[in-house]
Amino acid sequence: MAVQIRNTGLLTIQRLVRAGKSTAGHLNYMDVLQNIYRRGLRTSTCGRLDEKEPRTTMSRTIALSRRRRPLSPLERISTLLPEDSLTPEVIQLRDRNQQHELREENITVRTDTENNPTEPDLLCGSDSEELADGASPTLPGESFLSNGELLIAEFRKKSRVEFQKMFKLQAGARLHSSWGYICHDDVVGHTAGRFFRTNMGVAIFIRRVSLEEYVLFMRRAPVITYPKDMASMLMMMDVTEGDTVLDSGSGSGAMSLFLSRAVGSKGRVLSVEVREDHHRRAVLNYERWRTSWRLRHGEDWPDNIQYCVADLRTASSLLSGHGFNSVALDLIHPQLVLETVTPHLHNGGVCAVYLANITQVIDLLEGIRCARLSLLCERIIEIPVRDWLVAPAIQKDGRFCSRKAPNLGEAQNEEEADDEAEERGNATFGSIPYIARPHPEQMSHTAFLVKLRKYCP
Repeated sequence: MAVQIRNTGLLTIQRLVRAGKSTAGHLNYMDVLQNIYRRGLRTSTCGRLDEKEPRTTMSRTIALSRRRRPLSPLERISTLLPEDSLTPEVIQLRDRNQQHELREENITVRTDTENNPTEPDLLCGSDSEELADGASPTLPGESFLSNGELLIAEFRKKSRVEFQKMFKLQAGARLHSSWGYICHDDVVGHTAGRFFRTNMGVAIFIRRVSLEEYVLFMRRAPVITYPKDMASMLMMMDVTEGDTVLDSGSGSGAMSLFLSRAVGSKGRVLSVEVREDHHRRAVLNYERWRTSWRLRHGEDWPDNIQYCVADLRTASSLLSGHGFNSVALDLIHPQLVLETVTPHLHNGGVCAVYLANITQVIDLLEGIRCARLSLLCERIIEIPVRDWLVAPAIQKDGRFCSRKAPNLGEAQNEEEADDEAEERGNATFGSIPYIARPHPEQMSHTAFLVKLRKYCP
């Protein structure tokens, strides 16, 4: 057994030394690796290893595997040998690398949470349970998180979202990510909008989901109408509380949810879908949102949506007896249903049409002209959104950059004063430069919005 371990260790050492020779950054590890091997041979030939040593080696392997960066040859070989076989030089180099990585993570967390420096970091385990026992809402209307609620978990690094996920709180479940996991039971009983640490020590921000985020993260059947377009459509249609609105093309139910909130408990939304599978998905998404809302607010979301499976081209009986303040159409060929829908739209009411291609817009206008419908095309718009990154300029060591004054004498004094203020944590206003540029990930074209208004012929 000792001979097998010795041969395996020799082969591993030779491979690592060859890899170190090909990389300039690993040359300083060659002597250290040879010392490791000699110490390992003496340990392996003295007799059987102690029973606790495999556990120590395994724990070190698990700890090093949690790192997100590639392991160096020094770290790889140190996980293959017992703890007592490592030389003091190896232990010192290994600890130095660990401290450097922890310092970088602390800088990242401090940068991401600098706008709320007093936010406590809740640990996954007994520490968070003790905080939950003594926690209490600080503002009227603030409530604790409970099982069944929909939440958003996100991790930001250098002002960029590296991880974002919607999940439902469940007893005994875990939130998994590339940065570790968080127990759901450790989240229940706390207020929303707090940082929780994973088992790997990474701070994850957890908060309640908004309606805009819900429609983006919920399960879909077809492509949804994006929130930026839905907001403009609601403004076009001038939807107010108590209105009766027709939504044709339920899809995944995104537009129906926004219309439900706009019309309130006194209004009604008739959502029509021609496909049975899309209809089922829209109903499930609606019920899932209502359940989370009830757990969060202690009251029911208005049950004001009527979902139907029908083809509007032949659904005159479904629309009979209804009058609509406004209409929202998300169809491939909306001009085919306008002849059925227009008679049930109030005079002066608006029909907002969501179309992906400009050729569909042309077909829509041509269909209105040929059918001689009493509809005026008031606007055809596209909604662009451009995200920006605005953040303080930070040096590689994690310290803020400082503005440079033209006067050298005064600049030196001001720079020393800014450094002292930064060390105290109260940098003066305007002393830190900011970086502002467009976000590298932009949302491109989504749809054209056509505003049609009915007039009395």
